[in-house]
Amino acid sequence: MKAKFYIMPDSVTTDSEAFDKIVCNVLAQYYRNGERIQVYTSSKQHAERLDEVLWQFEPEQFVPHNLSGEGPQGGAPVEISWQAPRQRRQCLVNLTDTAPDFARNFQHIIDFVPADETGKAAARERYRVYRQQGLQLDTAAYTNPEIT
Repeated sequence: MKAKFYIMPDSVTTDSEAFDKIVCNVLAQYYRNGERIQVYTSSKQHAERLDEVLWQFEPEQFVPHNLSGEGPQGGAPVEISWQAPRQRRQCLVNLTDTAPDFARNFQHIIDFVPADETGKAAARERYRVYRQQGLQLDTAAYTNPEIT
């Protein structure tokens, strides 16, 4: 099991459109690598915002997705939810302030380190929890000038 933290540029806060676009671009990369992804948000409103961003992708870049409880039986390859997952998937994209109890059910976790101090502190705590759970940890600065 492993977790990767993407460090956001200084100008990107978690409540921004730029953050949502970065999240969707990252999860699209994992989808294109054949992964089934659970996106876990802290609110229904954030889940709906991500759903809208994914619908705005160009047709050739489309990522099949649905909000939890919608879509085909078994769900689309990417499911976005603000509740604990009902299905087993390979990858968890965690967009909450905490490391959810069910995180250890995934092969790997994608997490984000926002620019603000409160967000950084919460990310450090998630990192600590994942390390205690024995996950292999990695960090990378997110760099895509088209997004920021």
